[in-house]
Parts: sequence; structure tokens; C-alpha cells
Amino acid sequence: MSFLLGSFASSKLLNLTRFTSVASAVWPKSLWPSNDGVRSIATSPILLAEPLKKKKRLDPAIAKAREQRKQRRLEKEIRKLQKHARQLKPLDELQIPVQIQDNPKQRERRLPQLTTSEMENRWLLEMEMSKFKHTLVMHEYRAMENLMSSQQKALTELRNVSEDLYQAAIAIDETYIPFQSTGPVETPPFKDYNTPEGDYIDISRNWEK
Repeated sequence: MSFLLGSFASSKLLNLTRFTSVASAVWPKSLWPSNDGVRSIATSPILLAEPLKKKKRLDPAIAKAREQRKQRRLEKEIRKLQKHARQLKPLDELQIPVQIQDNPKQRERRLPQLTTSEMENRWLLEMEMSKFKHTLVMHEYRAMENLMSSQQKALTELRNVSEDLYQAAIAIDETYIPFQSTGPVETPPFKDYNTPEGDYIDISRNWEK
């Protein structure tokens, strides 16, 4: 009986040795069975996969319409940018306040009604002023023509006398070019002038590029 138990134990030990050698060649040591319950449990990553959905075929007309809408939207944005590209920076000093724009009658001037005689007098005054300005302009034109003709006549006579004097007369005087002048760079202070005290706060709007 003891002989049978010994032979059975030796056969089991031999089988365990063979299993260990094969397992060490195939499986990593982290997957070997052990006494603790943690190393004896092997897990695999959770994939959470699902069957691929069949891709729906889109109608070519619908796809083309979407592309056209997208293209029109981009063209509209480009036109909007081009429209505001040359827009100047607004000046608050030249802008009309909103209160005046909403109530234009507050600044409306009520002119008196002109009579017939007053309208005739104004018309006659305008006609007289027009004639006076016309006469003044024609007088200036005639004076300028007389000066130019006299100058040309004098140059012609001078050229007949001497060519050198004529060339010297029509030559440019370089002493007047370039013109330079100096003057006061600072104004004199006011006598008994009390300078105001306080801080200067710049409230102008900054326009960054």
C-alpha cells in the first residue's frame, strides 16, 4: 500500500514539474496560479465596441445645395469685409448726438415769411452784386494782360539791344530758392497769469489697428 502511494505521488510530482516548465515557456509569471486571490484573476480591457453603422448615401442634389449655401455664405462675408475695409474711423466731434437725431425739431429754425417787396429787393441786390463782381474780375484780367504784354514788349526790346542782358533777365534768381525764414518759436508769457491746477485726463478713444 505504501509503495502504491509513493509511486502515485511521484507521478503527480513529475506531471506538475512538466506543467510548470511548459507554463513558464508559454504564459508570463503574472498569470501563474498563486495562493493569493489577486494574482489568480486575469482581466482583459473593456472595448465597448458595437457593430459599425451603415453609412447613409447622401443625395448628390442635397450635397450640392449644401455646398452652394456654404459658398454663398462665404461670399457674403467677403463682401461685408470688403465694404467695411475702407471705412474711416469715426470722429466723435463730427457725429450728431442721438438726442438731436431723435428730436430734429428742437434745432429747427423757423424763418419769417418774406413779403413780395422784400423778395424783389433781395433779387435786385443779388443782380447788382453779380454785376459788380463781373466788372471786378474783368478789370483784374485786363490789368494782368496789360502787365504781361508790357513785360513781353520790354523783353523783346532788350533782346534786340543785347542777347546777354536778355538771358540774364529771364534767368532764375537762385538766391530766392530755397526760401528760409526764422521767427519767434515761443510766445511771451502773459503777465499776472494764474495757471489752472488740476489733472489732465485724456478721454479720447483709442483705435488700434
